[in-house]
Amino acid sequence: MGQSGMQPGAWAGTPPMDDMLVLEIDDLEVDVLTGIYSEETHLPQPLRISVRVLLDHAAHYAPDGPLNLTKNYMDLKHAATTAITRGQHFTLVEAVADHIIDTVFLQDRKARHVTVKIVKLALTEKNEKIGITLARWRK
Repeated sequence: MGQSGMQPGAWAGTPPMDDMLVLEIDDLEVDVLTGIYSEETHLPQPLRISVRVLLDHAAHYAPDGPLNLTKNYMDLKHAATTAITRGQHFTLVEAVADHIIDTVFLQDRKARHVTVKIVKLALTEKNEKIGITLARWRK
């Protein structure tokens, strides 16, 4: 289990013996305008974001294989950081997660399933993790 608390192979509906390629990025700290309450809506809130993507994969990866056989890790970072428009207010963190998922699906047809975990750092008092996890299959 990674720091994000997401276990490899924990994909709903996936038989346990399927081969899979999972790209992930954990614990990105991003300031996002999100919240419902008036004290939350005028300043960006710090969020800790983790993203996992289940990809269609090659039957084998040769040592000199091209990048187009997989996905660039930096695309995941972009989806969780710079693809979130500065000044855009998200009432719910679920909407932030959906935006990240949509961005990943738009970036690459090989993405089959995306899981986004968001922890609201401003709510933590004693190192607890308060937040959401949203997972979607490509439709």
